[in-house]
This record gives sequence, structure tokens and C-alpha cells, in this order.
Amino acid sequence: MVKNNKTEKNSGRIKLHRSFRRSYREDYERKTETPGLMAHAAAALRIIRKNWKIFLPLIGLIVLLYIVLVGLMAESTFVEFKESVETTNKELVKGRLGSLGRAGLTLIGTVTTGGLTNMNDAQKIFAILLFLITWLVSIYLTRHLLAGHKPKMRNGLYNALSPLVSTFFVGLIVFIELIPIMLVIITYQAAISTEFLKTPFYALVYFIFASLMTLLSVYLTSSSIMGLIAVSAPGLYPLTAIETARNLVAGRRIRFLIRIIYLIFCLAFWYVVIVLPAILLDILIKGAFPVLKDLNIPFVPFVLLVVTVFLFVFISIYFYLFYRQLLDYKDDFYPVKIESKNNQKKTKTEADQDKIEPDSASKKPKFSLKKFSFKKKAAKNE
Repeated sequence: MVKNNKTEKNSGRIKLHRSFRRSYREDYERKTETPGLMAHAAAALRIIRKNWKIFLPLIGLIVLLYIVLVGLMAESTFVEFKESVETTNKELVKGRLGSLGRAGLTLIGTVTTGGLTNMNDAQKIFAILLFLITWLVSIYLTRHLLAGHKPKMRNGLYNALSPLVSTFFVGLIVFIELIPIMLVIITYQAAISTEFLKTPFYALVYFIFASLMTLLSVYLTSSSIMGLIAVSAPGLYPLTAIETARNLVAGRRIRFLIRIIYLIFCLAFWYVVIVLPAILLDILIKGAFPVLKDLNIPFVPFVLLVVTVFLFVFISIYFYLFYRQLLDYKDDFYPVKIESKNNQKKTKTEADQDKIEPDSASKKPKFSLKKFSFKKKAAKNE
């Protein structure tokens, strides 16, 4: 078996075996200096905070277009869901849940059901287009901001949408790569309805099948998600973008998956911090003033939509920053680690020792041939 001699140093790209031949570790091991998880998320938030005059109008425009083209969740639907939570609280838990518990159940149910909106086909297409536009415009603005330019939101809307069709095709490829997970969901529902999983052997076989299908989808989509960022560059074709992203992610997939898991926790944190108080406030105010219930003001659905659009902008910047890290861009907007006083003293003492050692070495007596020759002459005379 011949070892793969094409390394990243020679060709600039990693050439891994795309067959069942062995790939040696030194061919695909890639060291990338990336900041910590908290520093990564903080950098994305810092970009939004420092350039709020650009991103705030973008969020407002997308929210307005979503309300006009797709629609907002009806307040009556939200009230029905709250009433179902109230009945569940009375019947199952016997009223043990307080306002915080009911608000938490309402938040989880609202987010997991997609905002409780029954969208038709046209509304689904508009929703996908709006989120693609948000993705492209956010990446365009971030790219130019990090390059030192001063773009406007108007420039992003006019110039960032040129790769919209290419991004849509890459999204279709991501959808195809998610088919194994969809098969797992469909077969799981069928197995539950037919009681297939009650037999231990069949349950083990199905667990192995579901694990393999999930790993396959995760492996494929990990590079295609980065392809959604690579294709935002003007003039790049979809398959070329996916090939470029696959080369970037090679040997770094576990690190990328860790970033995605941390991102999920960040999104859950923001929903709990912002939307949960809004639901609590809605429950308390409408409980104190029953007249407001008849007005059907969609306060919570509006807050949920604004937070969702804001977090989608955050996701776009978060992934783009990791893409720049894979390209070895040295950005200076990450938090700088401040060393403690003890570490600073240690570094100073080590530096002083390094200075003293060469001085002491320079003071060593030098070997002279004159003394040696003088001793030889004295010995001959004797």
C-alpha cells in the first residue's frame, strides 16, 4: 500500500482517499488555532452590538416582511395553547405548576411547534426566501465590516442577493443529505405504532440502524453547512462551494460539531432569557386586567418572531466567523486573555533567567594557546 504523499503543505489542499484505502493520520490531521466557545459566541454578539445601526434595520425589515407575507401567529391560537397547558396543569399535576412552570411549558410548545402557524405552500416559500435573504445579507455585511469597510444595510440588500439561486441549490443538497434522519423518524413512528420495538433483539437492530443513518447525515451535512457560507462569495458555483467546504472541514468535523452543540445551548439560553419573561408578563397582565383578553393583542407572538430573526442573524455571523477561522484569518475582535499576576511574575523570572544564562556563559575563561606553549618551553628547559 502506497502512502499518500500529497499533503496540505505541498498542494495547499488536503487530498484524502475517497475509497476504502487507508488515509494516514499525518495526511488529514490539521491544527487550527481557534478561540474558545464563549469567545466565539461573544465575538458574534459584539459584531451585532457595535454595528447595531446596520443590523437593527435589517431585523426590523425582515420582521415586517414576515408579518406581511407569511403572517403572525394568531393570539387566539396562542390562547388555546395556554388553555391546554392550564388543563394539563389541573388534571395531571393537580395545579402544582406555578406561573413559571406554565410559562416554560408554553415556551417549549410554541418553539417546538414552529410558532403554531399553519402555513400554506406559498407562505412556506416566502418564509424560506426571507431566511435565505437574512442569511446572505448578514454574511455580506459581516464580511465587509471585518474587511474594514463601512457598508450600509441598503448595500447588503442590493449586492448580497446575487448568489441566491446558488444558495438555494446548496440548501437542496443539505435537504437531500438529511433524508437518512427523516427515514429514522418515519420508521420510528411506524415501529411505535406496530409495537416493533417491544422485542429486545428488534430494538437493538433498530438502534444500530438509527445510529448509522444519523451518523451518515451528520457526516454529510457538516460540510454542506459550511458550503452555505462558501457559496455566498460571488461567482462561486454550488458544487465548487461544497467541494471547498468539504476540504476545509476535513479533519475538523468533531470541532465543528462541538460548536454546533454549543450554539444550540446559546439559542435555548436566549429564548429562556427573552421569551420566557414575555410569556410571564402576558400571563400576569391579562390575569390582572381581564379586559385585555378580548383585545387579542399578539404580544408574545411578536416577541417570539423578533427573537427568532435576531437569533438567525446571530447564527449567520457565528458560522461565518468559524469559516474565517478555518481559512486562518487573524481577526483581532476576539476577547484577549489576561494573565494573572502570578503567571506574569513567572514569565518575568523565566525571561530574567534566560538573560542571565548567556551572560554567565560569556564570562567563562577562554582557552589560550600562549599559556600552553609557555608551559611546554619551561618543561624542555628543565
